[in-house]
Amino acid sequence: QVQLVESGGGSVQTGGSLRLSCSASRYVYKTYCMGWFRQAPGQEREGGAQIVSGGGYTEYRDSVKGRFTISHDNAKNTLYLEMNSLKSEDTAMYYCAARVNGCAYLIEGAFTYWGQGTQVTVSS
Repeated sequence: QVQLVESGGGSVQTGGSLRLSCSASRYVYKTYCMGWFRQAPGQEREGGAQIVSGGGYTEYRDSVKGRFTISHDNAKNTLYLEMNSLKSEDTAMYYCAARVNGCAYLIEGAFTYWGQGTQVTVSS
């Protein structure tokens, strides 16, 4: 079991930046896949980005490519999502997730462990 706790959400204006963090309750092995998902009201949860915790592989959904950067600090057991050039359509609850055996499809069903989420609101 691993517990995940997100932080760093908040309200920002269009074009602004935020950095989300996700702390794990224990060491995350380098083969784990860590991901960021988001869910807007009335919509399904969608994958934003994922990374192999030991490095070497990242994946982003098209709508965030070039604006979001996912990273993982193994020493701190912490996952990050740097979000720049934020748009109103980025407004959602953001969730951290973990999968044990490497990265596969960037979909909700592929991940085992989930955090409680942190809200991001982008307004003009």
